[in-house]
Amino acid sequence: MRQEGNNIFAGVDWLLVTLFVILVSFGWLNIYSASKTDEDIELLSFSTEYGKQLIFIFLTIPLIIIILFFNAKFYEKFSIIFYLVSLLSLVGLFFFGKTINGATSWYNFGVLGLQPSEFVKAFTALAVAKLISDRQYNFKLIKNQIKAFIVIFIPAFLITLQPDVGSALIYVAFFFVLHREGLTLNYIILGTLLIVMFLLTILLGVTLVLSSLLILLTIFTVYAIYRGGKRFLRFNWYKIIAGYAIITIFIIGTGFTYNNIFKQHHRDRFEILLGLKQDSQGIGYNSHQSELTISSGGLSGKGFLKGDLTQGDFVPEQHTDYIFSVVGEEWGFLGSSLVIILFMLLMYRVIYLAETHTNKFGRIYGYGLASILFFHVIVNIGMVIGLFPTVGIPLPFFSYGGSSLWGFTILLFIFIRLDAHKGYDW
Repeated sequence: MRQEGNNIFAGVDWLLVTLFVILVSFGWLNIYSASKTDEDIELLSFSTEYGKQLIFIFLTIPLIIIILFFNAKFYEKFSIIFYLVSLLSLVGLFFFGKTINGATSWYNFGVLGLQPSEFVKAFTALAVAKLISDRQYNFKLIKNQIKAFIVIFIPAFLITLQPDVGSALIYVAFFFVLHREGLTLNYIILGTLLIVMFLLTILLGVTLVLSSLLILLTIFTVYAIYRGGKRFLRFNWYKIIAGYAIITIFIIGTGFTYNNIFKQHHRDRFEILLGLKQDSQGIGYNSHQSELTISSGGLSGKGFLKGDLTQGDFVPEQHTDYIFSVVGEEWGFLGSSLVIILFMLLMYRVIYLAETHTNKFGRIYGYGLASILFFHVIVNIGMVIGLFPTVGIPLPFFSYGGSSLWGFTILLFIFIRLDAHKGYDW
C-alpha cells in the first residue's frame, strides 16, 4: 500500500505544509510565553509545558513520514477499520481511562497521556468520506442520510458520556460536509431552531417555553386548516402530531438533561453567557481575565514576553484552551488578525484543493478537515473573547497538548497524502 515511487513527498502541497509549520511554530512561541517562569533558566527545559510541547512537535516528524508513506488508496480501503478501532478506544476509556477535571477522557501511559477523542475526528472524517463516496450510495435517500448521521452520532455520544461536551460539539461540523454533498438546508434550519429552543429553555424555563411553543404551533395549525381545509388535514395530520411530539420531547428532554446530566460547572458557564449570573471571580474568572488580557494588547501588542497579565499568570491554564489571549496581549490586534488570516488561508487552501479532486472520497474528506478546523477556530476564539461559554475546545496547532497536536497533524496530513495522489487512478 506504499505510495508509487521512492519519493514519499512527491505531489505534496507545500503551501499547506508551510502554513502548518508557521502555525505550529508561532503556537509554540505563545506556549513558551504563557508557561515560562522566572525560575526557568534553560530554554529547553523539558520538565516545563513548553519543553514538553517541543517534544510533541519533534514527534510529529516521524508521524508525518508514516502518514505519507502509505498511498491514498490505503486510507480509503481501511477507513472503516480505523473508525471502528477509534470507537473501541473511546469505549475502553470507561474501563481503563483516567479521570481529569471530572472527565474520563484520557489513557495514562506513565509520563504520557493520550486523549483518543482528538484522534477520532480524523477517522470519523475518513468513515464519512468512505460511506458517502460509495458508488451505490444515494445520499438523497432519507435512509442513507440517517446512516451518515449514525456514523457521526456514535463517537459524539461516546464522548458526551465521558463527559466531554466540548469535544462532542465538534461533530456538528460534519453537517457542513453533508450539506456540500446534498443535504438540504432544512436540516441546518432545524438544527438552528433546536439550539434556539435549548437556550430559551435554559433562559426562561421548561414550562414557559413549552407552553408558548405549543400555543404558537396550535395557532399555525388552525390557520393552516382554515386555509387548506380537510385536504390539508388529511395529508399533514402526521406532520402536526410529529411537531407536537418533537417540541414536547425536546423541551422536556432539554430541561432534564440540563438539570440532571450537565454538571454544575457546565450550567454555570451557560448561565454566565446568558446573563443569568454575574461571576468574574468564580467559574467566569477565566473568561473575564482572558477578555482583559486580549483588550490590553491594543493595536500592536506589548511585545514577546512583555505581556504583564500573561507573565503574571492572571489567566489560569493559559497555555491550553486560552492560548489566543497570549496572542492578543503580546502581539495585539495585528498579530491576532494575522493568526486568523493564516487559519483562513489554511481552510481556503484545503477547500480549493478538495474541489479539484476527481475522486469523491478525497473531496469529502477535505471538506471534513476544513469544517473541523473552522469549528475549532470559531468556537475557541469565540470562547476566549467571551462570545461562547468555556467548553474546552483547543485552538488547532496552538493549544498545549500532544494529543491535540498529533490529532490535527493526522487530520491534515492524511488530506495532504490524498491530494498528492489525486492524479492517480485509485
